[in-house]
Amino acid sequence: MRSINRTGLISGTGLIVAGLTATLIALLFPIWSYADRAGTGLDALNTQTVSTSFGPLSGLDREFVTKVRLAGLWELPAGQQAEERGTTKAVQTAGEHLVEGHTFLDARVRNVAARLGLELPNQPSDQQRQWLATLNAAHGEDYDREFATIVRMAHGKVFSLVAQVRATTRNSLVRDLAEDANTTVLDHIKVLEATGYVDFDALARDAATASAPPITNSPAPPGPTASPSSPVPVTPSDGYPLPPAASSPRPEDENGQN
Repeated sequence: MRSINRTGLISGTGLIVAGLTATLIALLFPIWSYADRAGTGLDALNTQTVSTSFGPLSGLDREFVTKVRLAGLWELPAGQQAEERGTTKAVQTAGEHLVEGHTFLDARVRNVAARLGLELPNQPSDQQRQWLATLNAAHGEDYDREFATIVRMAHGKVFSLVAQVRATTRNSLVRDLAEDANTTVLDHIKVLEATGYVDFDALARDAATASAPPITNSPAPPGPTASPSSPVPVTPSDGYPLPPAASSPRPEDENGQN
């Protein structure tokens, strides 16, 4: 009987020790996994950042420079098309702002990329080509609505990226480019909304259901590269002379007067 009790006591003690050990491991594992896990934000920043004479250039900086170029590749022809096919002065004016703004930004981004030794794309992305195809197929007032909503949606997506880069970049060239992009994108948002055709419900639904956009990779500086040519068919203009923004039609009062 004594041997049985002694055996049971030893077995019970072993179970208690094993349980305490398992609990300790469970408590320590999350601490270890998060403290030593590779791929954290700081780790990614350090890994993707390269040195330049204008300050550190991060992966986010390079993505931003690439997206500024991509924006011009489709919004310049879209703006020119709106100047020709828009059925209202407000839509035509929004098209003028797109042409002037992205002509200015494209010249800026090509200069920045050349000084940093970055390669830039020469064709719009697949999604941007789809947007252009949608606009090409639309006519009349349908065109006005598609143009205002699609382009406004695209500007809303890039606006937060511009702000993030401006707030965090350590590269002086990228910082100056972000400031110019912020001014231009905000101007475009305002004139697009002034057309009266932006579908804000569609914007809200898109924001609520959209997944995180894929990273548009731009390689680390390999050394001096040739600056890409300007998007066709727009010819760069000097300066940044914008026409005045159009205003939405005033709503009618109860008596049916403006």
